Amino acid sequence: MLSIGALRAHLLAAHLAGPVATSREESLRSYRLFAARDPRVLIGLDPEWSWSQRDLIELMADKCGVSADPECVSGHDVIDPELTLAALDAFADRLAAVARRGAPVLLGTGHPHRLLGFYAALADGLSAAGCTVITPAKGDCVDITTRFGLRTYNLDYVRGVALVREPGPERPGCEPGAHTHSPLPVRTVLAGAAEAGGPLPELVIGDHGWVCGAGQLGFEVIGLADTDDPALFVGEAEGSVSVVVPLDDAVRSDYYRPLTRYVLNRACLSQ
Repeated sequence: MLSIGALRAHLLAAHLAGPVATSREESLRSYRLFAARDPRVLIGLDPEWSWSQRDLIELMADKCGVSADPECVSGHDVIDPELTLAALDAFADRLAAVARRGAPVLLGTGHPHRLLGFYAALADGLSAAGCTVITPAKGDCVDITTRFGLRTYNLDYVRGVALVREPGPERPGCEPGAHTHSPLPVRTVLAGAAEAGGPLPELVIGDHGWVCGAGQLGFEVIGLADTDDPALFVGEAEGSVSVVVPLDDAVRSDYYRPLTRYVLNRACLSQ
C-alpha cells in the first residue's frame, strides 16, 4: 500500500494539493455567486442555511485549507494535503461499507476527461466485491443550459461511469464526454432507475452536480471537489453530503492513479 508520506509527496508534486491551478479570483467569484444562490454554482443543492461570502471563505478554509483572509483576493488557491488525506480515508471507508453490504452504487462525473479513470477503477473494485453498478437511462437526452445557450446531451456510461456526450457519432481521439456542473444528468438517471423498478443506489459517487443533485434528493453521496466548488462542502456541512475530498479536479488524468490505488487498498477493494 502506498505510504501516507509518499501519497502526500505526490499530492504536492502533482499540484493536487498545496498551491493549485485554481485561482483565488475564481474561488471568490464562486463564493459570491453561491451566496447569491446562483443555480450555476448551487449545482443542485438547496442550502438550508444562509451563507454569506465570508461564511463560505471560513468554511472553505476549514474544509480545504484556503486562506481565511477575506483581503486575500489574488494568486493561487491552496489546499492543505492533510485535509485531502483525511478525506481520502473517509471516502475509502464509505466505499468499504457499501462493499460489505454488496449494495447498488451509481458513479457519475462532470469531469470525464480528467476523472473517468479514477471512477472506473472504483466501479471495477465495487463490482468485484458484489455491488451492482447501476447504469439506468442510457441514451436519454438531457437539456442543459450552458454559456452557449441550451444544449442537448445524451447520457452514456463508460466502464460503469455515467457521463454526458454531445449528440452525434463518437469521433476517435475526442474527449470521452462533456464537462458539466449540472445536476440534471443525475436527476434523469435516478428518475430512470425508479421508473424501471430499481434498484436505486445506496451510494452515489462523483463530482459537481452528480453529488449535489443526488444528495439533495436524499441519497448518500461522496465525491471530489476543487476550491471553487463550494456547494459540495456546504452540503457536507449541512449533512446532505457524506464526504468531500478537496483536491484540484483538473490535473492530468494519470496523476489520480496513486489516489486510486490508495483508496482501493484502504477499502480492501484491490483486485
